[in-house]
Amino acid sequence: MKKDILTLAELEKADFERLFQRAAELKARHKQGIRDRSLLDKSVGLIFEKPSTRTRLSFEAATIQLGGTPIFISAADTQMARNEPVEDTARVLSRYLDAVAIRTFSQTLVEDFAAAADIPVINALTDDHHPCQVLSDLMTVLEFKGRLEDVKIAWIGDGNNMANSWIDAATVLGFELVLACPDEYAPHEELLARARDKNQRIRLVSDPAEAAAGADVINTDVWASMGQEHEADSRKNVFASYCVDSKLLEVAADDVIVMHCLPAHRGEEITAEVLEGERSVVWDQAENKLHMHKAILDVLISGHRAATK
Repeated sequence: MKKDILTLAELEKADFERLFQRAAELKARHKQGIRDRSLLDKSVGLIFEKPSTRTRLSFEAATIQLGGTPIFISAADTQMARNEPVEDTARVLSRYLDAVAIRTFSQTLVEDFAAAADIPVINALTDDHHPCQVLSDLMTVLEFKGRLEDVKIAWIGDGNNMANSWIDAATVLGFELVLACPDEYAPHEELLARARDKNQRIRLVSDPAEAAAGADVINTDVWASMGQEHEADSRKNVFASYCVDSKLLEVAADDVIVMHCLPAHRGEEITAEVLEGERSVVWDQAENKLHMHKAILDVLISGHRAATK
């Protein structure tokens, strides 16, 4: 039975653990120069409606390193751009490809595509969720902290697609998550309410220092995401006090790590001093997109099961 990754809320704890373990295995084997070929003769379609650097390249490189062939498709060049029903495209591509990763605006489009497709469908970013990024971010937390269960993670900034996927992950995995967002840019209350029903350690506050107090991980993102560029100036005023700087790190745990999914606007959501500082794990975080995407493709396409501990 085929499995998709559309939101992290749809995964079970065992799914997370399987992906974390497989990603760690693949990363270790890659560092040792071992060539894995679980996707030999397999093709992965990448349908992108939004620009991308890291997500596109890491999915392409992941597919190639596992022996498969990535096929990049600009959504503007497809018949979907001429109002072909997404279900028709999904049915046809299911006859051509072994999996599809979609980066677009609408979460509904990804869900409709997955419902009609016979192959795994991966959400490579929508306006509402960014599950693959948070999976690779959690992999990074595990590398540096060795655990998730008693870790406090602080989210500073916009209640955007990244914040939503962090909420989904905390709901399933049970770690403490405190989000500091301006009132008018908070995550959807319905999403938070559902999450709190399962994990009371998910909290929303307005003060970044309150979220960062004693935090093991501080995480942030740009203030204006793709499609919100026209709001950039107004958002700068609202988010001015939500910058991750050295002062904010002073209230966190002594061994706090700082994460940012990139691209970063130095001097806005994060200072250059912190981004380039000793507490930053941003470049490891970016690398782990490659290894997590390999794990996702390996598990969804080949059904690989990580070795039992």
